[in-house]
Amino acid sequence: MQKVIECVPNFSEGQRKEVIDTIAHAIAGVEGVALLDIDPGLSTNRTIYTFVGHPQGVIEAAMAAARSAYNLIDMTRHSGEHPRIGAMDVVPFVPVQNATMADCIDIAREFADRLAMELNVPVYLYGEAQEKEYRRELSQIREGEYEALYSKIRRQEWKPDFGPGEFIPSWGATCVGARKFLIAYNVNLIGTKEQAHRIALNVREQGRSKDEPGKLKCVRGLGWWFEEGNLAQISLNLTDFEVTNIHIAYDQCVAEAELLNIGVCGSQIVGLVPLKPLLMTADYYIEKENLFILDEDQKIRLVIQRLGLNSIAPFIPKERIIEYIIREREGQEDSLVAMELKDLIKHIGARTLVPGGSCVTSLIGTLGSALSTMCALLTYGMRKWESLEKEIRTVIPPLHTATRTLMNTLDADTEALNAYLTVQKMTETNDEEKRFKQITENRCLQRCLDVSLDVARQINALWEPLQRLTPLFNVNTKADFLVGIKCLETAVYGACKRIEIFSSSISEINDGSDSLAMMIQNNYKDEANKLLTTAQKEAQTILALAEARN
Repeated sequence: MQKVIECVPNFSEGQRKEVIDTIAHAIAGVEGVALLDIDPGLSTNRTIYTFVGHPQGVIEAAMAAARSAYNLIDMTRHSGEHPRIGAMDVVPFVPVQNATMADCIDIAREFADRLAMELNVPVYLYGEAQEKEYRRELSQIREGEYEALYSKIRRQEWKPDFGPGEFIPSWGATCVGARKFLIAYNVNLIGTKEQAHRIALNVREQGRSKDEPGKLKCVRGLGWWFEEGNLAQISLNLTDFEVTNIHIAYDQCVAEAELLNIGVCGSQIVGLVPLKPLLMTADYYIEKENLFILDEDQKIRLVIQRLGLNSIAPFIPKERIIEYIIREREGQEDSLVAMELKDLIKHIGARTLVPGGSCVTSLIGTLGSALSTMCALLTYGMRKWESLEKEIRTVIPPLHTATRTLMNTLDADTEALNAYLTVQKMTETNDEEKRFKQITENRCLQRCLDVSLDVARQINALWEPLQRLTPLFNVNTKADFLVGIKCLETAVYGACKRIEIFSSSISEINDGSDSLAMMIQNNYKDEANKLLTTAQKEAQTILALAEARN
């Protein structure tokens, strides 16, 4: 997997469409980069662009955007509600996939150097890219904003990290950094700008002063007037949602507003957001209100309703959640899970090794857990079985989760087997190439075996909840339940037999590791035998209990 980096540059222009579009076209024109979102604000006079790509791609796209802004934005004419220090105000780099914070620090420094060299503008590092503690926070660098930069930049302690130590009126300065994902989040108030700011001071980590810290960690905030909505907003930046998530910030703002007798009317996520914090928020409300919600899309709907995310503009998940956007952009034409059933069957029946028995094993296991879930769901929520509701609620989640995760193994196994078959075609013209090929084959083969083990382990973890479900399920679904159990047992049989046969192919490499290869083979076979024995025993017990029900 190649590294994927997110870049979220903020430009001090949110009103002139031609400028906003020109910068967008500059970003989108860079190969290997996907522009995911453009979020202009009239009252803030600021536009946030979000794009992702490989490291060099995001640097090139950020440079293309900077060149466009240099010729189109004049800070001497700018005014807006949001704090700012320059035309290209902030450029954060965020690790998304197969990338680390160290990668983003290197990228930030390379971009900052290039920006300063090419455009001859001052650049400050911030966040994880900044080593000096007194200028790590954006608020520290932007204190006094653009208007104070003329005198600030001349002081030795505020000399830029890159570029000239002089005031460039049309540009100002740019802050370039590396950080975790930042959620820009606004809570709407039927009140004044001053009241919103008062609440922001109470909740943000910095608080009012060192002697009066705020109530929420990893939160920055201020209050402003949102002209388009004719309301005030508590504008928050959640710099680490693992510490303070959206629902925590929202509840605290509501509590503060109630003390001031001010009405809260929903909230707003600015730009894009990862899926995880939304699911964390959903789980919070599900537990708090003793709800029973399993489907991801229903959880997202719950969050939208509870936080009032549609209050300013419609919150459309496929356009606002990063994972959904990337999934849509990448497409899933080659995914087995995305295939129509008739095409999958045709694919399996073709004269190719892949997809084959292991894919069918995963599919059968998925169908078995899906049937079991169906039987449980047709018992839940019906008045006739209302007395069983508490128990049924504990049984359904592991079955529902297993259906989703087992489904993913269709493609995981196919990818692993394809990799193994590809390595087998490698040339081996000398002993070194032969040894390298053997080592690589072993690793790929072990990956295939690990997927099969994963299938068997996941299914065996279901026998306990299935035993609890057996005396409870809606008896009208008895035939479906029995088929589901046999599917699960068959899937374990298929996975374990594959392990038994394929593990013997792990090569002995002529470097003194012959005994290691034999040990690995035996470990796989021993666990497979235990898993199969357990599955057959548990399935027979459950089938006997289910058959006895009338």
